[in-house]
Amino acid sequence: MEKGKTNLISFLKLAAVAGNLLFILWVLYNAIDEHFSGTLPEKISAIILIGLLLVNSFLHLRNRINNNHIH
Repeated sequence: MEKGKTNLISFLKLAAVAGNLLFILWVLYNAIDEHFSGTLPEKISAIILIGLLLVNSFLHLRNRINNNHIH
């Protein structure tokens, strides 16, 4: 792949991780602001969403770390 495309993909992956973390913080802030009140389905969906975003971020960062060791 071209160097420019590789740099763009790396930037987009880091932007995705930053966006994931920002969204997690926003969800947690809203939960804290509401004193963790909510229905059980709301709480479960928030926990699942946070888990998925963390897994996504972990996979992007793991892939980036593995690619840096290869090159």
